[in-house]
Amino acid sequence: MGLKQDLIDAKVKAAKDAGITKPLDTSNGTFIEREAEYTKEAIVNFLTSCEFRITKLNAPVVLENFKIPPQEADIKNTVTSTDVPYPSGIATLPIRNPLNGGINGVITKDIDVDKLGGNTGFLQSTGYTFIGGDPDSQFGFDVDGEDGQREFTTVKLIREDIGDLL
Repeated sequence: MGLKQDLIDAKVKAAKDAGITKPLDTSNGTFIEREAEYTKEAIVNFLTSCEFRITKLNAPVVLENFKIPPQEADIKNTVTSTDVPYPSGIATLPIRNPLNGGINGVITKDIDVDKLGGNTGFLQSTGYTFIGGDPDSQFGFDVDGEDGQREFTTVKLIREDIGDLL
């Protein structure tokens, strides 16, 4: 089967519907076979010349990696340290020195993760992308199966885009 054979079968059926009782010759090289071949090619040329538009798309997004450079951070007043040198230089009693007293704050470590495991761990993230109406949540659609793909994805041939091809 295929498009060409469907075109030939349509000619034969139309001939029967019109009352032609004599069998039509549809063998290679006949008018009906050649017309079907050329019609098939015209349809293929037309379709491959068209631009189709995605008019609806809901799809999950998989992030592959995520990197954030070190960031400055604040420290609470209650955090102290005994690792700071003693003011007198003599280690007698531990003196608790507040860390947030204007001593350059704190710098966090790099965050470097990816889906296969990075320097600081595995990336676990979710999100979605859409064209058309925003589903408001990734739980508003499921495109894992064919039913969800049909429901949440649409590709259209917009007539205004093909006026010059008609």
